[in-house]
Amino acid sequence: MKIMVLTDNEFIYNEFKEIIKDKKYNDINFEFFFSESNKLFKTKFMRDDFKSIDLKCRINELVSNYKLVLSLHCKQMFPSDLVNQIRCVNVHPGFNPYNRGWFPQVFSIINKLPTGVTIHEMDEELDHGNIIAQKKVDIFQWETAYEVYKKIQYTEIQLLKIHLRDIVDNNYKAIQPLSEGNINKEKDFNKLCEINLNKLVTFKEAIDYLRAVSFSGYKNAYFYDESGEKIFVEIKLELEKDKNNVKQCPTK
Repeated sequence: MKIMVLTDNEFIYNEFKEIIKDKKYNDINFEFFFSESNKLFKTKFMRDDFKSIDLKCRINELVSNYKLVLSLHCKQMFPSDLVNQIRCVNVHPGFNPYNRGWFPQVFSIINKLPTGVTIHEMDEELDHGNIIAQKKVDIFQWETAYEVYKKIQYTEIQLLKIHLRDIVDNNYKAIQPLSEGNINKEKDFNKLCEINLNKLVTFKEAIDYLRAVSFSGYKNAYFYDESGEKIFVEIKLELEKDKNNVKQCPTK
């Protein structure tokens, strides 16, 4: 049996490769692809066993060659002609139906809706479709979006270890989400990143906002100073563990 795995996430790719080393997958031929637009992967991984693909240009070929397509942090929208002809399953870093779409953990920190991981059948809508398995991930007040995201990734791997064989065998009962929930798109995130310096908020709201847009290695939140210079902002939070080893501001 041939299964297509489409991922643009290096951590998920490496961990998934470890999962399928189990002998119970010896009868499965997993073939790996990443998105055509992923320039980093083209430089780092482009080879015969991990190739780039543009889904919309290869629909007929995919329908003919695969019984199942797994989407693991894929940057492409799946065409309707594909999801309506092949069973496509998505591992989504959010707790459907809440905050479907872009960066679920970012919006969950702000709007207090649940976050986590959802494995679901794909249909024509974004992060939509019947749910195969899901698990919530707690968000603590000392965590930024980056730290929450790392927990989500590990939870994705845990769920895949448990459910992958049943997904491969189509041996599960998917359930319909209780509601349509809400959805956030790229434009919503981009709008979120620009700080309105004149907006009145509480300290808690300000800290939660900065937690949500702080992601290690990325410049997200910003404002413009009086001269028009763009200033990036992020927050660092540290949970107190050793009360006897906390440095205070120096006295005069």
